[in-house]
Amino acid sequence: MADQTNDSIVQLNAKMDALLVLVERAVPAKPLVSDLTTADAFVWNASKNWLQPVKKVNRVDMVLLQGIDQVRDILLDNTKRFANGLAANNALLWGARGMGKSSLVKAAHATINSNSGTGKASLKLVEIHREDIDSLPELLSHIRDTEYRFILFCDDLSFDHDDTSYKALKAALDGGVGGRPENCVFYATSNRRHLMPRDMIENERSTAISPSEAVEEKVSLSDRFGLWLGFHKCTQDEYLAMIRGYITHYDLKVSMDDVRADALEWSTTRGSRSGRVAWQFVTELAGRLNRTLNN
Repeated sequence: MADQTNDSIVQLNAKMDALLVLVERAVPAKPLVSDLTTADAFVWNASKNWLQPVKKVNRVDMVLLQGIDQVRDILLDNTKRFANGLAANNALLWGARGMGKSSLVKAAHATINSNSGTGKASLKLVEIHREDIDSLPELLSHIRDTEYRFILFCDDLSFDHDDTSYKALKAALDGGVGGRPENCVFYATSNRRHLMPRDMIENERSTAISPSEAVEEKVSLSDRFGLWLGFHKCTQDEYLAMIRGYITHYDLKVSMDDVRADALEWSTTRGSRSGRVAWQFVTELAGRLNRTLNN
């Protein structure tokens, strides 16, 4: 008799658990509320319509970004004007991989906030992933009426042949009835100047009824960016200067003369010289010296 009672209880509990699962599916979860006071950097979570705070941003100090002085100054000036409530442009950082495009955006944000002198970060950095570009209008409505100013940042932005989400980005940047809110600018990085593969543009030129109009449709997205900042492969001297800067910044007990040959061999084996390759060499060097590279 006792065994039957226990079996009945187990079955009842199982049914109750199944019922609770069905109820949870039927009743929508309580929406998350974005608290913009908790951090100065966020990641846009499109599925939850929520700005997820980032307590510690993965970035490097501005002084460590070598060989990009001109584009650094242009982006800093644009960001400073925007933070001060003045007119500023959307910016497209394009060019060679590993040359500090995304690092510059994050460093510029940190530099402006650190020099604000107000004691609190009024300039917010919001990263939106490439696959969430379609949700950009929702993000804009999320931040439109707040007291803060926002850099909307999309890293490695590009579009493929059958991808039409670039149209949503075009409308959000300049078009639409509401337009882009005055309290935000859009910074994007890409290896492609026009954000689309060359063969995609050439295919439109060769197959469209009106080739010029088809090409204009494809490349007009990049026209929404007032600043085009080009990043090019660094010279050998710039590459070595990057390594020297890291060695000094992290106080690695080694001279540049001692590691010069190894540094050049490191870049040769990788077939390129860039800020990323320089950082990878310094990481290897720190490991050999039994050091970490924590800021």
